[in-house]
Amino acid sequence: MTLPALAATPEELAAWDALYARRADPAAVKQLDEALKKAVEASPEDYEVLWRAAQLRNWQADGATDAQVKKSLGKQTWELADRARKVAPDRVEGQYFAALGIGAYSQAVGILTALGEGLESKYNERLDAALKLDPMYERGGPLLAKGRYYYELPWPKRSLKKSAEHYQKAIAKHPEALRAWLYLAETLLADGEEKKAHEAILKVTQGSVGYDPAEGQRVQGWSKKVQAAIEEELK
Repeated sequence: MTLPALAATPEELAAWDALYARRADPAAVKQLDEALKKAVEASPEDYEVLWRAAQLRNWQADGATDAQVKKSLGKQTWELADRARKVAPDRVEGQYFAALGIGAYSQAVGILTALGEGLESKYNERLDAALKLDPMYERGGPLLAKGRYYYELPWPKRSLKKSAEHYQKAIAKHPEALRAWLYLAETLLADGEEKKAHEAILKVTQGSVGYDPAEGQRVQGWSKKVQAAIEEELK
């Protein structure tokens, strides 16, 4: 009888998490990417390895500006996280990153195409599981993803009211999370609430990134375009 390859050690997991915290640095991302690729090959059913590999791919997909790159990274996120889901369906990380991977893929191919491919039910199946398991994972990440779902859908499925409600739930517990404020500002702007949108975007531009420097800096970078659109409407 052959024993399965040894799972990642607690020391390895801690080292990978430390590298992920430094993901604004391309060198840290490269080092983490290489380590996780080897780990996935060595332990293809190790939940702790799989969800971290999906998390990194999601970070890359989230920041990708080229549609083909985003599509590929979204698909990789989805596939890695689905493998994690099979190993531990009762853990939030696999469900959450699988949903985000489908979301990134859908954004890349276009929401209407994604709906035509039947991805809405797949997205909601995974995201709703994550919401049941831990809606406050990654500072309300599942709530933000659901809010974004209601924001990005075409009429008649779009609901800016439901979108805002999900962000507000996340903000109530995690007011430091700049992404929640950015998404809320975009939803309020789309709903004709320019003044409230302006208040929300100031939370982003004037907020601290100390809770997660890489995430905070990325969101503040995105906020400039949204702030300009809000200020244009307020003229």
